[in-house]
Amino acid sequence: MPAEWERVAADARRVLAGNRQRGVSAWEGKRYDFVCPSPTRYPFQWFWDSAFHAIALIHVDPELAKQEIRCLMQGARPDGFIPHMLLWEKSAHDAALREYSITLAHTFYTATIQPPVVARAVLRIHEATGDDGFVREVLPPIRRFFRWLKAYRDPDDDALVAIIQPDESGLDASPKYDSLMQVGYERPEETLPQLRRSMQRLFDAYAPFRADSARIPALDVFTWEDVMVNAIYADGLRCLSKLVAVAGDAPREAFEFEARAARVRRALEEKCWDDRAGVFWDLAGWDEVPAKTLTFSSLFPMIIEDLDPSKAKRLIDEHLLNEREFWLPHPIPSVAATEPSFDPGWRTNTTWRGPTWVNVNWYLYHGLRAHGRGDVARDLAERTVRMLAKGGIREFYDPRTGEGQGARDFGWTTLVLDMIASERGTA
Repeated sequence: MPAEWERVAADARRVLAGNRQRGVSAWEGKRYDFVCPSPTRYPFQWFWDSAFHAIALIHVDPELAKQEIRCLMQGARPDGFIPHMLLWEKSAHDAALREYSITLAHTFYTATIQPPVVARAVLRIHEATGDDGFVREVLPPIRRFFRWLKAYRDPDDDALVAIIQPDESGLDASPKYDSLMQVGYERPEETLPQLRRSMQRLFDAYAPFRADSARIPALDVFTWEDVMVNAIYADGLRCLSKLVAVAGDAPREAFEFEARAARVRRALEEKCWDDRAGVFWDLAGWDEVPAKTLTFSSLFPMIIEDLDPSKAKRLIDEHLLNEREFWLPHPIPSVAATEPSFDPGWRTNTTWRGPTWVNVNWYLYHGLRAHGRGDVARDLAERTVRMLAKGGIREFYDPRTGEGQGARDFGWTTLVLDMIASERGTA
């Protein structure tokens, strides 16, 4: 591999080592040991970030990958809920509450979720280590979490889970949510204040129901069936089926989770696919109105291995490789360049409105390989490495120039290690 790849890989390993947080929390004396997204900007433990960190850590030290998951599972609740943030250090809580739009369910964790990447991470760890005991150790809370999602976030029993506020998808300010969040894009400087007001509106509406979270989706204040979240959910259910088989303690569950994965995939194809446009749309509200803002989410079902091949082909050929939409010099932008809300230069000071994120590239890279498009996957990996060589290990990047933006030394950008390993044939 070129020397540039080696330099980027070394920088990624440096970030994984430098972002490690260790200590003993005032929360029941729990010990924590994990990689944070950014020591200066994001010093806490985030749910999907840690899953991504675990995958990257496989290529550094698989034991540290296991530790990342073990630490995360300390936040799992008996009913199955796993929060999207664990705020281990009490001394930093006040600053966090001022900076982030979050609601706490407990002094040390939030009341919301994030996409269930964790099953994919644990399966990747097992594939790398063959450690059946680790799977049996961490599987119970993960299994309960996927059951919680079905029980609490699929109120209409259509197989698709709903989120109740934008940050539950991890895509906090994505313009696809603008309609329900009452956010406009005509004046970039107004985007962040509008978003904060709308988040407060959600918090106020939900406050009386936090003790009975099953009632919140029925309020229809922000009930959103997100294509990306459900593609990750479908992939996670399939991974969970394999993990249950590895554990060997509930053979019927393996069939159950596989069947649920297929049902989610069918629901995406039947309810979210737009044959005329050749993409998938999120569904907004109980009326399930297609949210026709073209973001990378519309392409995300290509990560599902048994997606209809004709649909996968259209996603790739008509949209991903479209140089007016997503195939920019430094792909894959979070919003198609044809959208009026496209903000690659971060003028709105909010996330997911145009810049490129490496976790998206990582997921779609593996989706391309799963659908026989290794040539495009290779090109995407090469462009990603070049982008990081130019911009550093940053939170996100300008898709036109490759300039790094947001937090420096950002944790999940180290997923580039997995892409490099895959291209080398060692992943």
